[in-house]
Amino acid sequence: QVQLAESGGGLVQAGGSLRLSCGCSKLTNSTNAMGWFRQAPGKEREFVAALRWIGSSTAYADSVKGRFTISRDIARNTVYLEMNSLKPEDTAVYYCAASGWIQDLIDIPPRTNYWGQGTQVTVSS
Repeated sequence: QVQLAESGGGLVQAGGSLRLSCGCSKLTNSTNAMGWFRQAPGKEREFVAALRWIGSSTAYADSVKGRFTISRDIARNTVYLEMNSLKPEDTAVYYCAASGWIQDLIDIPPRTNYWGQGTQVTVSS
């Protein structure tokens, strides 16, 4: 069984930065692609960013392009989300997810194999 564990959330002022981490207990064909999603109060969970462990393919939601960067450390089985120029509207619970294909994470609804427990990000104005 694969487990995903997020960390790095917290409270930050608008314009600030945070880095989220997601550790993946093991890499399998069902975790070839990793992604970040977020869910704000009263809203549906939405796609933020995704990548593949192998190769340079990445994808971003338009709302975070140019501000967020997704990256990975294969040696540590860890995916990161570097968030800069944070805005109050970025406030949400951020979830890590894994799937066999990056498109599965981008499509609506996403087709994910695993989810993390989530980490809260709060951006104050």
